[in-house]
Amino acid sequence: MKILLVYPRYPDTFWSFRHALKFVGKKASHPPLGLLTVASLLPREWEKKLVDLNASNLNEEDIAWADYVFISAMDVQRQSAHEVVKRCRQMGTKMVAGGPLFTTGHEEFPEVDHFVLGEAETLISRLASDLEKGRGERFYQSEERPDIRKSPIPAWELLDTKKYATLSLQYSRGCPFDCEFCDIVLLNGRVPRTKDVRQLIEELEAIHRLGCCSTVFIVDDNFIGNKKKLKAEVLPAIIDWMKEKGYPFTLFTQASIGLADDEELMTMMTDAGFDRVFIGIETPNEESLGECGKHQNTKRDLVASVRTLQNHGLEVQGGFIVGFDSDPSNIFERQISFIQQSGIVTAMVGILNAPRGTKLYQRLKKEDRLLREASGDNTDFSLNFVPKMSRESLVRGYRNVLTSIYSPRNYYARIGTFLREHRPVVHRRRSLRKSQVGALLKSMWYLGIREKGQIYYWRFVTFTLVRRPRSFPLAITLAVYGYHYRKLLDGYARELAGADARRGGA
Repeated sequence: MKILLVYPRYPDTFWSFRHALKFVGKKASHPPLGLLTVASLLPREWEKKLVDLNASNLNEEDIAWADYVFISAMDVQRQSAHEVVKRCRQMGTKMVAGGPLFTTGHEEFPEVDHFVLGEAETLISRLASDLEKGRGERFYQSEERPDIRKSPIPAWELLDTKKYATLSLQYSRGCPFDCEFCDIVLLNGRVPRTKDVRQLIEELEAIHRLGCCSTVFIVDDNFIGNKKKLKAEVLPAIIDWMKEKGYPFTLFTQASIGLADDEELMTMMTDAGFDRVFIGIETPNEESLGECGKHQNTKRDLVASVRTLQNHGLEVQGGFIVGFDSDPSNIFERQISFIQQSGIVTAMVGILNAPRGTKLYQRLKKEDRLLREASGDNTDFSLNFVPKMSRESLVRGYRNVLTSIYSPRNYYARIGTFLREHRPVVHRRRSLRKSQVGALLKSMWYLGIREKGQIYYWRFVTFTLVRRPRSFPLAITLAVYGYHYRKLLDGYARELAGADARRGGA
């Protein structure tokens, strides 16, 4: 069998970093880890090719070569997925589709021949056997949550890893919390399932052998879902491996805010090479946190928790949401104040949306407030339900939050706040790479000369060189991220202006 694995293109989004990647000569932020794992689950004797549309083009010759095209995607890749499906159908090549987009929305894709709905480990062997016999079923589905200790090392040999800014691995699936707006529990369950230590070290070894990256993203939705195992087995093993290898790369992941309450866990994570963590803050408004079931964030000083993490050497990236039913009229000013005060430089602020199948989706459906399916883009101006606040007030307030926190003045000030609190744990002195020097020079041109607000850039560069010289490479990286966010906002502004014009014409 000849299998072509295709990963659809992301639109220009907060996490695409498309405008920042050109500074370091990369094509994409992260590899398609799910498809690489699926490739390893397929029979060894099958021929496989992988095309990630975020890093390369899909040619007709590739489609014609394949017996089957395997497609995996998230909701935000919907448009590109439709385009891939259409091309395959026009050429008469059969398709197998899986991943979050198809698991919850396969009805949108009647042209697809076979669907894998859910996690692949328990389904791929039966699918492969059926395809070899030429009698594949329409749906392959199981309620079983697979033991991911049986999940193989991803097929890195299919990928040109030098095109990616970071590489990835997965340690666990599932999250012990059940926030109303989140579909993680729907897709992966509430009981965290983990790989064993041997697997994790083997995956780190496999990435290390590639010799191409300085950062590895552990993609778990909540890395600290099983703290006991982390502290007793996993982190000690990572620490030993990192010391043995001379800390070849840094690690970052996603976790809940309770990490800030565990001194031992924070110390062990930084000893293991973690220097960043994404945390869902959502909102400083207690009533809104209670409304969405984010109880782990309530009854605490969230700014103090963020500073604790920064003081322990972790850069905190944060997710924020506006549009809850309980949001007061001043929520936008409160979000701006919190983000600036906390020094969360990478602040992903989005309007609340209800992904299909979530508790929020079901509630809004009962209340007859759903308008359409969620786009999957966390930071665009789309809204798939009728909010309690007027739509105009919500969109206007949201736009004000974004333009405020990503204005050069506020953005560079926020980096300064972060650097004053940050106490990095340095395991290895790293020499400047060629890509870093290039990024610095490009930042001087784009941010210091071409872009508006140059004075704030040069003040920021001067402050960092004088007061925080050891943090200068990180500071320039964060400055480049800001350029990406502002370019993204420019695109959203053009889309909004076009939409307003169309409504006016109508």
